[in-house]
Amino acid sequence: MKQPSLRIGILNLMHDKVDIQERFSKVLQNGPYEVEVDFFYPRSHYTGRPVPDLVQQISQPLDFRKVTEYNAFIITGAPVEQLPFAEITYLEEVHRLIDRLVEQEIPQLYICWGAMAAADYLYGIPKRLLPEKIFGVFPNFRRDPDPLLAGLPDGFLAPHARYAELDIARVAADPRLVINAVTESQRLFSFRACGQKQYFLFSHLEYGRDALLKEYRRERNAHPDIQYLKPQNYFRDPLHMKGPEFSWEHTQRTFFDNWLRSVAEQMTVNQLVKE
Repeated sequence: MKQPSLRIGILNLMHDKVDIQERFSKVLQNGPYEVEVDFFYPRSHYTGRPVPDLVQQISQPLDFRKVTEYNAFIITGAPVEQLPFAEITYLEEVHRLIDRLVEQEIPQLYICWGAMAAADYLYGIPKRLLPEKIFGVFPNFRRDPDPLLAGLPDGFLAPHARYAELDIARVAADPRLVINAVTESQRLFSFRACGQKQYFLFSHLEYGRDALLKEYRRERNAHPDIQYLKPQNYFRDPLHMKGPEFSWEHTQRTFFDNWLRSVAEQMTVNQLVKE
């Protein structure tokens, strides 16, 4: 049986845009489905200044009229989790996109900062700064069965890299939400909205082998006077920061294959309803 062809839209809010787009293209297009991926940038992020040539070459301005053309949409993380939402220039545009996705019942995958922004907007759960950045590869444990985690063992490995988190007690107490998995230290891996096509992922599962090392070097080079935390449980030789291991590769492949399968199933349901 021929697998359906899927169209996925991605609002790319990360700074390393080329790397991010290569990573998402790889994890989505090397799976079990034929997938077309389009990347967008928020117009309001460049208010009063020109859009960089590179950004224009690899992505397109967010167009709310085109949102209905996609079978699912991803809003990525962003390196702004330490800033209050009120200081984010493109937040209103993100909110408008979320409204459009919900209105059109398009499956949504929110990742890291994208998950924090969506949970704050949709469910009133604010983010808060962590005592220190959660940074490295950690085992994650199920709290509730979830089809996107099917095929993964309890204690599955995943990369985490963020300075902020939602209040897990607030998430657990909200009857509209179900926590799927957490780390041993009770940091969120993911939760979903009951009866909604919304999934909130706090791990950067799109990251490839060298992504955590690149993130560490980028932060250190930007602020050499600050002693940054090194990624944990990541190097074969932690002392010299050599030999980064891609220990979450199975988690990555399994999760994104499961997510694409859920998108394809929803597309099939939508087609049957139209008929």
